Amino acid sequence: MMERLKFIFVALALFLPSVLKAEELDMDEYLYGHVSDAYEWHLTTFKGHHVSIPLPVILYSRSSGWHCFLSSRLTHGEQWKGFSIVPAEGGGKGRIMETLPDGSRLRPLDLSVTKNVAGLLFNSLLLVLLVLFTANWYRRHDARTEVPSGFAGLMEMVVMMVEDDIAKDCIGKDYRRYSPYLLTAFFFILINNLMGLVPFFPGGANITGNIAVTLVLALFTFFTVNIFGNRHYWKEIFWPDVPAWLKLPLPLMPAIEVIGMFTKPFSLMVRLFANILAGHFMILGVVAVIFLTAELGAAMNAGLGVVAIVLGVFMDILELLVAFIQAYVFTMLSAVFIGLSRQTPD
Repeated sequence: MMERLKFIFVALALFLPSVLKAEELDMDEYLYGHVSDAYEWHLTTFKGHHVSIPLPVILYSRSSGWHCFLSSRLTHGEQWKGFSIVPAEGGGKGRIMETLPDGSRLRPLDLSVTKNVAGLLFNSLLLVLLVLFTANWYRRHDARTEVPSGFAGLMEMVVMMVEDDIAKDCIGKDYRRYSPYLLTAFFFILINNLMGLVPFFPGGANITGNIAVTLVLALFTFFTVNIFGNRHYWKEIFWPDVPAWLKLPLPLMPAIEVIGMFTKPFSLMVRLFANILAGHFMILGVVAVIFLTAELGAAMNAGLGVVAIVLGVFMDILELLVAFIQAYVFTMLSAVFIGLSRQTPD
């Protein structure tokens, strides 16, 4: 076994640097290309050719109406019926623009199924199947006399954790009213976090590291808090129990409370987005050490390459924990905000 490991190490030391020197690594394209959205799903590169799955492009132009085609028509800077992908600054994929006959450019209404959208749909379908699989166990067994095992037991444990440790403790007696939303948010974030760590299709889409997705999740919490908030909640915002000079003639405390209404969902949005995106960047940065040290010599590249691989595996394991923690924190804070809006005066 040791002899085999030595052979692999020597092969890496001699062969890998010669391969990596062939092309200098573009860090912007490397980092942003992995975490940004795209109109195709890149699988691998084989002999210099990119192997990708084209995705549906759905556009509406004020000049030419609706268009639906595969993104393969726009690869390599090609145009199709005046549409082309304009490269974005700082790496990653740009947006589709339409070139009009007079040479001007117009941005159409873009409803395309991008990589993140496809990943979102797949992960949502996977979550529904997992929930139905668990529900099927309870239809076939009497939960009052049988203890679920395997995946059904794991799901029950997580559901009870969200119910007892988050919803019941943070919201109070009417927690069951909000349990469906909290459970949906927790499992949705968790499965997208986990699938984002899978380095091959259909994983790898940076969904919860996309601020548009976290914005929508935060808005759900925002509307839940403010639509179902009771009279005491609104009284504490517009007429809190503080000295009168903090409310009149200058409504200082009401203004702070109103600002707080919006900073709470903003913190939810940024916290989830920043932590997941930072985790992806850290893993990609560790892997990039292998390529960046290619010009330092065979021994240095091989040594740092082994360190990068070991550290990368450790970072992946750590990201599994972060995936769970971020889902837990988002759900817990949402429950806390809902609970604060449901408080009654003593």
